[in-house]
Amino acid sequence: MKIYLDNSATTPLNPHVLEAMLPFFTDKFGNASSIHSYGREANRAVSEAREIIAECINARPSEIYFTSGGTESDNWALKGAVYVSKNKYKHIITTQIEHPAILNTCAELEKQNVEITYMNPSNEGMINPKELSNLFTENTILTSIMFANNEIGTLQPIKEAARICREQSVLFHTDAVQAMDSQKIDVKELGIDMLSMSAHKFYGPKGIGVLFVKTGSRLGKLINGGEQERGLRAGTTPTPLIVGMAKALEISVRDREKNNQRILRLRNIFIDRVLSEIPYVYLNGNRENRLPNNVNLSFAFIEGESVLMRLDLAGIAVSSGSACASGSLEASHVILSLGVKEELAHSTIRFSLGVDTTEQQMDYVFNVLKKTVDDLRRMSPLYDYEKGIGSYV
Repeated sequence: MKIYLDNSATTPLNPHVLEAMLPFFTDKFGNASSIHSYGREANRAVSEAREIIAECINARPSEIYFTSGGTESDNWALKGAVYVSKNKYKHIITTQIEHPAILNTCAELEKQNVEITYMNPSNEGMINPKELSNLFTENTILTSIMFANNEIGTLQPIKEAARICREQSVLFHTDAVQAMDSQKIDVKELGIDMLSMSAHKFYGPKGIGVLFVKTGSRLGKLINGGEQERGLRAGTTPTPLIVGMAKALEISVRDREKNNQRILRLRNIFIDRVLSEIPYVYLNGNRENRLPNNVNLSFAFIEGESVLMRLDLAGIAVSSGSACASGSLEASHVILSLGVKEELAHSTIRFSLGVDTTEQQMDYVFNVLKKTVDDLRRMSPLYDYEKGIGSYV
C-alpha cells in the first residue's frame, strides 16, 4: 500500500488539469507574444486563464502577474517594493515563521541595508496583529505575513493585519501558497495589496505561480528582458502551465467546501487517536485555527527522521519537521519559534492530507505510526530514563 500524506509539499496533478494543458503542448503551441494566428490563439488562452484566476480571488485580470511559482512571487513582492521605494532608508516587517522564500529574501535585503523586523508568534504559532502598530517607523514600506504556515498550518489574522497596514499607508503582502486550496480568499474584502500563490499546491502543474498586485501598488522589476506581463516580468509566457493553473484553481474553488469537510473529519479523528493512544505526543500549532489537512506532531524521546524513514518503508509519505533530510542538522525554525525545546523539535513529523485521502488509509497510517513509535522508544534510553518525569519536554 502506498499512501501520500505530504500534500503541503506538493499535490498530484488533477487529470482534468492535464487534459486542459495538453493541447497547448501540441497543436496550440504558439508563443503568446507572437502576432500570427498561433500566437493569438495562445494569447487568448492566457487572457482567459488570467480572468479565471482573478475571479477566483475577486481581483481584476490586470492585477494578476504570472511567475515561476511561490518563491519568485515572494521575492518579487519584497524586492520589488524595495526597488521602487523612494525612501532613503527602508524598513520591512515580517514574522519569524515565514517560508524560507520570505526569510532568505529578507536576509539578502538586510545585506543591502534594508531594516527587517521579525514578529514573534505565540506558542501556538499565532501572530498578534495589534503588535504591528508599535513596529511601524517612518521608513516602513511593507509588511509581509503568511496566510497559513506551511509547517504547522496555523491561519493568521490577515484581514486585521492588512487594515492596520492600510491605516499607516504601508503595503501589505501575504504568502498564500499554503492557503489557496482550502481558504476562501477575497483580496478586496481582506484588503490585501499583494498575494503570492503557486499552482502545484492545489493540484496544478509545478513551475507556475501568480503574484497579485493591487491596482495602484507600485512594484519594481525582478527579472529584466522582454515585455511580457505588461513589461514587469520578462520571460516567454508558459501557456500550458498558465492554462493548467487556472483550471486547477477553478476546480479547487468549486470543490473547496466539500473537500474541506471530508478532510477535516479525517484529520480530527487522526489527531484524537494519536493524542489519546500514543503517549508523549504533542500537537504543534493551534488545534482549531489551522488548515484542515494539517497535522504537525512531535514525538518525545525519538528522532523524527527515524519515524519518517520507517513510515516510508511502510509505503507512507510524510515530511519531517526538521531540515535533516536536506543536509542540515538544524531543527525547524518554525517549531523552535513556538518555544519547543530543540530535542523535541527534532522529533517532529508533518502529515498533510489530500483530496484522495481515505478513512481506510488513515487507519493504516495510525496503526503503522503507533507501532513505529513503540519500536523506536523501546530502543531509546531517554524514554526508559525520563518517562513519567516530564523533564524532557
